[in-house]
Amino acid sequence: MTTSETEPTPAVDTTTTPRHASRTPDRERENLLEVEDLVKHFPIKGGFLSGSKSAVQAVDGVSFTVRRGETFSIVGESGCGKSTTARLITRLLEPTAGKVTFEGKDITHLSDGRMRPLRRDIQMIFQDPYSSLNPRHTVGKIVGAPYKLQGVEPEGGRKKAVQALLQTVGLSPEHYNRYPHEFSGGQRQRIGIARTLALKPRLIVADEPVSALDVSIQAQVVNLLEDLQQELDLTYVMIAHDLSVVRHVSDRVAVMYLGKIVEIGDRDDLYDRPRHPYTVAMLSAVPVPDTKRRHQRERIRLQGDVPSPINPPTACRFHTRCWKAQEICRTEEPLLLQIGTGAESGHQVACHFPEEPSGPAGIPG
Repeated sequence: MTTSETEPTPAVDTTTTPRHASRTPDRERENLLEVEDLVKHFPIKGGFLSGSKSAVQAVDGVSFTVRRGETFSIVGESGCGKSTTARLITRLLEPTAGKVTFEGKDITHLSDGRMRPLRRDIQMIFQDPYSSLNPRHTVGKIVGAPYKLQGVEPEGGRKKAVQALLQTVGLSPEHYNRYPHEFSGGQRQRIGIARTLALKPRLIVADEPVSALDVSIQAQVVNLLEDLQQELDLTYVMIAHDLSVVRHVSDRVAVMYLGKIVEIGDRDDLYDRPRHPYTVAMLSAVPVPDTKRRHQRERIRLQGDVPSPINPPTACRFHTRCWKAQEICRTEEPLLLQIGTGAESGHQVACHFPEEPSGPAGIPG
């Protein structure tokens, strides 16, 4: 029997001010995570006779920083490399090249043994709340697993600590002896979040944490993550493709396309004044309940399919689908450079012909 959700189910309102809109990111805040020229190529062997080799260029030169206490989101189409980036910064995958620095320490190529103590500080929330939970284990064993793996004995014992964690994420301590199949999708994700919190991490990487959930449950989990961030002083790297959810939770947003970051900016600045053509196209597809704004905004439909990451376009990888592309876009790769001043001073874009500042979601101001 499946336990039903007991909380109200408000939808994520994408037209109103996000819950933490008053929390202005401090650009002088200390960097918790620094990623520099990160690369991950997955080799592919050719046919038996050809002997040729190629590689899927999943992540190809990604750089960004994450400030302590903020939510930094990475968005993009499926296959753009955002989930691979998440696994690289949590060291679930070994980078091909580049550097990952956590709290000033280079963790790029640490061995499993030397990385183990850092697992307390860097945790991950996975996309599918069912496949990430062992169906043969009780909730108590699942949430308490990090204590066993790290050899930690919490004050008052593991059972008491696990039950406190279940309460923290909105579940009942009585769920301790139940199994994952007895819970709904949203409750399973809460179990996964409780497991993530067990060792009091500093950085949580959430890979599409609500995309597998019903729309009516997504807002509950999103709001829970925000509440936990404020209560426990957490830092998030959020991986997502839903631009509505990202706007609701983020401080800063990075847009990825075919293994590269094409734009980074403060949430409101990026959503209200997108500068890269790909970002403009993505935002033009976000549904707008306001009928007047919907008719004012131009819907941009990109031509063609996303190129293969095995053989990506030269120079600017977006030039094969971009309506602004010129010869330089086919021959010279644009660098991710700061653009604008004042409120836009933290805005970076990799484009030879960035869009001019405009109104919300590409509507001319």
